[in-house]
Amino acid sequence: MAKKKKYLLFTLLAIISLILAACNFGGETAKEEDEGDKGTGSEVQEKKKALNLVIASEPPAMNPQLATDTTSGNILLSLFEGLTRLDKDAKYEKALAEDIQISDDQLTYTFKLRDAKWTNGDSVVAGDFEYAWKWALDPANTSEYASQLYPIKGAEEFNTGKGSADDIAIKVVDDKTLEVTLANPTPYFLELTAFQTYMPINKKVAEANKEWYADAGENYVTNGPFKLAEWQHDASLKLEKNADYWDVANVKLDEVNIGMVEKEPTAVSKFKAGEIDYLGSPFQTVALDSIDEFKKSNQLNIQPMAGVYWYKLNNKGKFTKNANIRKALTLAINRQELITNVVKGEQTPALGMVPSAIAGFEEDRGYIKDNDIEGAKAALEAGMKELGIKKASDIEIGISINTSEAHNAIAQFIQEGWKKNLGIKVKIDNSEWQVFLDKLTNLDYEVGRMGWIADYRDPYTFLEMYSTADNGNNDTGWENPKYKELMKKSVSEKDPAKRLEILKEAEGIAMGELPVAPIYYYTSLFVKKDSVTGMEPDPIGNIQLKRADITE
Repeated sequence: MAKKKKYLLFTLLAIISLILAACNFGGETAKEEDEGDKGTGSEVQEKKKALNLVIASEPPAMNPQLATDTTSGNILLSLFEGLTRLDKDAKYEKALAEDIQISDDQLTYTFKLRDAKWTNGDSVVAGDFEYAWKWALDPANTSEYASQLYPIKGAEEFNTGKGSADDIAIKVVDDKTLEVTLANPTPYFLELTAFQTYMPINKKVAEANKEWYADAGENYVTNGPFKLAEWQHDASLKLEKNADYWDVANVKLDEVNIGMVEKEPTAVSKFKAGEIDYLGSPFQTVALDSIDEFKKSNQLNIQPMAGVYWYKLNNKGKFTKNANIRKALTLAINRQELITNVVKGEQTPALGMVPSAIAGFEEDRGYIKDNDIEGAKAALEAGMKELGIKKASDIEIGISINTSEAHNAIAQFIQEGWKKNLGIKVKIDNSEWQVFLDKLTNLDYEVGRMGWIADYRDPYTFLEMYSTADNGNNDTGWENPKYKELMKKSVSEKDPAKRLEILKEAEGIAMGELPVAPIYYYTSLFVKKDSVTGMEPDPIGNIQLKRADITE
């Protein structure tokens, strides 16, 4: 979940922090006594199980077909449910689909829906899936994750203006039966159907109100384990257990209170004070200067994750349009020192685009070396000749980041290294999250920090966005005809070993031209109260609040 995107492991945004008083933080809360019970000796009713969390900002998109970031994505996982849901190992399990049949050629999937309700009482029907998927693919709706639906026959053609919605191979057989035909066998398709872009929306509600997702209330109709009870914009969200959810018996929490706290140290203070129950992406992050303290007290949990922190390099920029300049910037980063002294989360230096947590990519592919200063200087000299630049000090690079102490600390470390080893000028441009995203989308930057967490456990999720410059998640302006050809070839290749080699060849092309500078492969860092269970992130960073609990 990618920028925007699951993206964003350390998405820390500029938002107000004086909001916690309205969020009812402080553990389990009791129901109020009725007025008539006061002084009668009646027992207070059973306590609610209330989980208290914080996020760094207002969720950028509360529409499943528009969300591209981890903050929105993880909240949507609690409010909506697709045909499948991911288990603790990020493998699919049946959700709204009670039965799944796959044709012998692995192209046609037939989903039988279980009896399920929307929060307004409507039945969830196959047409709700068809409507949501085609809405995302409609170019007029500018869904940046529309490409997630491209495995479906006819989907890419419609989204790119080369086909019609009627040609998309989604068939509503009846209210309880959805048939989907793929363009090519897609081994991870049932993991994809757990992703937010594949979630249904209530067709009747969405057609009646195009802004149905803008606020809490009767229009915000969902079908997941929780419903959106309150939404104080730029302040807090409150989720309540959905009594009509088909699997409500396995939902342990009664409510989830989510405040919005911009600064990591403030969030740490709230955790230490007992005001929040869990701290770690996507529910804010552990402040860098608190990591050692939490390690010493044995409170810090560290788990590997299939994700990468990278710097995007604008291929249309004044200096970064040059491949050798991009190479110089990429090589002149001391990743291991950054990990050891700054981020401190036992991450691994990223020397490729696909993390080592992805099967088949465990070994170093030999594209670049960490902290290769001599190679960086040689590339810089070559780039300067190609651009007609006489002195390194004539190059001024801007590093764009969104507001976050962690991102700023990383940028300062890299800034110092580039100045010292390359002799170039470097400035840091710090913007509020939505402004920052707009800059990347509009290529109004030179170097921009970003993270990408796997949407599914396959290398394609890290490589697909660079198939074309028009991909909504590309944000670099880079594309390469051979790379694009290899990515298409990988989709139709049925032999797993051959497909893996095709994807490695594509990665090699990108690492030769460097639309991005990989920095490190992620780990999940989090702290939690001992009473909180079921909130360990899965291997791709998702936290399923459906499985969370608070024990005595």
